[in-house]
Amino acid sequence: MIQYIDRSTKKLETEKVYGHRALSLLYGDSWASRFFSFFLLPILSQISLFSKFYGYLQKLPGSVKKVAPFIETYGVDTSEFEEKSFATFNDFFIRKLKKEKRPIVQDPRRASLPADGRYLVFPNIGSAERFFVKGQSFDLSLFLQNEAYAHRYAEGSILIARLCPTDYHRFHFVSEGIPSIAKPIDGRFYSVNPLALRKNLSIFWRNKRVVTEVDSDFFGKILYVEVGATCVGTIHQTYQTGKKVNKGDEKGYFSFGGSCLVILFEKGTIAFDEDLVQNSQKGLETKANFGESLGVRR
Repeated sequence: MIQYIDRSTKKLETEKVYGHRALSLLYGDSWASRFFSFFLLPILSQISLFSKFYGYLQKLPGSVKKVAPFIETYGVDTSEFEEKSFATFNDFFIRKLKKEKRPIVQDPRRASLPADGRYLVFPNIGSAERFFVKGQSFDLSLFLQNEAYAHRYAEGSILIARLCPTDYHRFHFVSEGIPSIAKPIDGRFYSVNPLALRKNLSIFWRNKRVVTEVDSDFFGKILYVEVGATCVGTIHQTYQTGKKVNKGDEKGYFSFGGSCLVILFEKGTIAFDEDLVQNSQKGLETKANFGESLGVRR
């Protein structure tokens, strides 16, 4: 069972997990789960063809039949959609939303949330490990594959946004700035669901990911890391390298599947909103939408 705080209502909710049975089988605590996680999970996570093939199936015309039942089962709000119809299930998955449905926080000293998702924020990255796996540190060197970056953000702040299959799957810039080229890091395709992460934090630095540095106007150098996961065949970048972006501009999107976005801030550059911090300290994610306030410049 996964619980979170809905930011809009401040209520504790229980997540309706897409693919719950498969997740429980691969990442649960039963003897069957331990058997499958030991023998089957390493194979499935390593073979990118599995995720790409599953993604390919979602692009076939017949997959559009899944859209209506999915919307009904998970209560997706169709009034937010920019498009009125979809040719495939993947088209629905990477849908765009009406701009007025996701207003961007206007205060230039405030950063905005980059995506619709479930959020964890930690003012000091060292405190993140206590949420996931006791005694296991968040290894920045392995995660970023760059010692200079690891040193820069060692005492910085971290945001972790988990995007469920039910969410809008485009992600955006949290502040104005100039983005560098996106650098891919090859890896596997483990689930980024809390059921999996709480058992093995190293999923963060074992999965496929893409790293982008943004020289921002208000928050120093921000590091964006998109993390792929099970059934995410591709991480797409839609921004232009070296061209200044505005807060809320689209950075890219994930193809089908659950996925994760990690953003790192240098020490002393941002004060996260108190509700996000308090919920994270209680071990709870906060469900919130793209464009809402993330925090203020220190």
